[in-house]
Amino acid sequence: MIKSIILFFKNNKQFNNLIVYGVGQGFNLITPLLVVPYIVSICGVANYGKVSIAMAIFFFLMVFIDYGSDIIGVKEIAVNRENPQQLEKIFITTFSTKFLLLLLTLSVSAVLFYFVPFFNSERTLFFLGLPILVGQFINPTWYLQGIENFKWITILTIVSKLIYLFGILFFIHQKADYIFINLFWGIGTIIANGITFIYLINKNSFSFQNTIKAEVISLLKSNFSLFSSQIFVSLQMYAPIMLIGVFGNNLMAGHYKIVEQIIVIFKTYIYLFFNFVYPRICYLLESNIQKGLRFWKTYNGLNFIFILVSMIVLFLFSVQVVSYFSKTEVIEISNLLQLAVLIPILLAISIPFKQLVLGFNHQKFYIKITMVMVAVNLLAMMIVIPYFKIVGVFITLIATELITICIYYINVKGKFHLNKTV
Repeated sequence: MIKSIILFFKNNKQFNNLIVYGVGQGFNLITPLLVVPYIVSICGVANYGKVSIAMAIFFFLMVFIDYGSDIIGVKEIAVNRENPQQLEKIFITTFSTKFLLLLLTLSVSAVLFYFVPFFNSERTLFFLGLPILVGQFINPTWYLQGIENFKWITILTIVSKLIYLFGILFFIHQKADYIFINLFWGIGTIIANGITFIYLINKNSFSFQNTIKAEVISLLKSNFSLFSSQIFVSLQMYAPIMLIGVFGNNLMAGHYKIVEQIIVIFKTYIYLFFNFVYPRICYLLESNIQKGLRFWKTYNGLNFIFILVSMIVLFLFSVQVVSYFSKTEVIEISNLLQLAVLIPILLAISIPFKQLVLGFNHQKFYIKITMVMVAVNLLAMMIVIPYFKIVGVFITLIATELITICIYYINVKGKFHLNKTV
């Protein structure tokens, strides 16, 4: 019996892919836990805040370079994985388009970093972070996801983070070295992604000489609507710390980032859990709503209990957790963490409702609500930051999540009533 179970998991491709992919994502989460305390101890909370603001800006700019390839590109590769000619066409067209967008993004960024006072005051930090965008340009993860090569995704993830980790530990020795932190992130991604990029070209004999201008223009047009929605999603993730930097100060940004670095572990887990159960929920909702809702309630209910218990533990031991990351302003940061634990709890409710909204094919409704709620959230943050500082940011995030839950519930509640009458 035990031997049969072992053989089943050993020969189960999906299970093996999940394990391999999980290792890479786990390494992604562990790396900040190793470097953040070191960075804060050497460079200080305020300088860590500067680094975090710059990193958030670069992560936002990545959306312009990806231009929807991380979603549409993955699907096109997956559908055409048995067609070498189509794979080459998608690969070279996507990367040719990304190259044009990279040049445009680098040019605009350089102008902003040099002439806008907010950026110019730390222009060395921002200019040294530009390699992050170059690394994202040659990032072939979307292609590897399409062909389900999770082994290479894990390899390039681990290699890039190891380079970043060693760069921090071996070259960051004094307070002024904070300007090099994002540079090492960029170097890591360029090396890891570059090696994989070259490997894929050589293995598949792809040639950029076959690039067709009309295909590049067509991709720019067809991906624009998705790209637009992705901007709002990216703003939702990275705008808070950017707004704190603009309307607050670097010390506040440092405090916020330490708290966010803690809760992001659970937020990432929630999103990974969403990706894991979402396909099954969609399948069951299409075949049998009653079974689909029962599966949804069981898995998401257990997940909610896990998150709730975890957040209670984090609330009770907030001082000890914060002390690991920072030796100064521990009480102030721990108080913020005790408020922020509400965010993963609410996410553990809103994300399951998001599963139903999308599972019932209400994609247009989801896109509209996402755009509206992000816009309202950002506007609220700009209003409250000058008065309530970081507390105001977390309150707006919590309020937005509560409103989103209510809107999602109203959208799908009819399905629950329909299920009761079946």
